[in-house]
Amino acid sequence: MSQLCYIHPEAKIGKNVTIEPFSTVYENVHIDDGTWIGPNVTIFPGARIGKNCRIFPGAVISAIPQDLKFKGENTTAEIGDNTTIRECVTINRGTSAKMKTAIGAGCLLMAYVHVAHDCIIGDNVVIANSVNLAGHVDINDWVIIEGGVGISQFVKIGAHAFITGHTGVRKNVPPFAKAAREPLQYIGINSVGMRRRGFSNERISEIEDIYRTLYIKGHNVTNALVIIEQEAPASHEKEQILNFIRESKDGIMRGIS
Repeated sequence: MSQLCYIHPEAKIGKNVTIEPFSTVYENVHIDDGTWIGPNVTIFPGARIGKNCRIFPGAVISAIPQDLKFKGENTTAEIGDNTTIRECVTINRGTSAKMKTAIGAGCLLMAYVHVAHDCIIGDNVVIANSVNLAGHVDINDWVIIEGGVGISQFVKIGAHAFITGHTGVRKNVPPFAKAAREPLQYIGINSVGMRRRGFSNERISEIEDIYRTLYIKGHNVTNALVIIEQEAPASHEKEQILNFIRESKDGIMRGIS
């Protein structure tokens, strides 16, 4: 530990943790083994940082929510193992709604990302520069979000989805889908990402057929779900897509226009 950093005596610091000069670690903070905290990082009460993470200069972790309803609840901001937080990322802790903000393992949050209160981000998610997440956003595993994207509160993004840069996300984005344009709409499936993760061509084709029924063939969502349920081959991905859409009470993004 550098003598030029401040670590509260009640903070819990694991083995082989490096904290560079001019960083501040407050009370009620846990930092697990092997993590590197760069210079000029501020880690407020409630932070829970996993093993082998890297947090770059200017990041602010576990600041109180930017929410007028927040009354000082004892909440947390959690970061999973092997996650990288780049320069000037801000992650607010939770409110009484979920009691935590959470980022999974193996994630990369690039410079100037903002993660607001009660966001839940899965594993292996990549969020590019200057993306802003409002409160209560849920992002499932393996999602990629390009730079400059704004995501409205309570939006959900399904696993393996891909969001192109400089778009506004105001509706839920189903799993495996690619989303672009303004207003946001379906432009295909994330076949490149799925191939990189070992999905077979047959499985990718089945997913593409599901979205062709949902978005291309002119059915409304209710009818499309019935057809998919009856005609698409049984698979985990099929159930994942159907469950996501059925649980999206405020709707999903629009189809190709």
